[in-house]
Amino acid sequence: MLCSARVVRGKRVTSFYAIRDDLANAGATWVDEEVVRDGNLITSRVPSDLPAFLREIILALAG
Repeated sequence: MLCSARVVRGKRVTSFYAIRDDLANAGATWVDEEVVRDGNLITSRVPSDLPAFLREIILALAG
């Protein structure tokens, strides 16, 4: 969805490995980390990364 919405160009993101190439082709810089925040865009990889993702969401909302 982020690729189709054209919001990842120039952003640093993470995701499930299977869409890494899609994100890179849409102009993002893909990294293999449990959570990545680039401005207001917060991305994560897999369900087991959910605690880190939620911590980052809370920090963004508090912030």
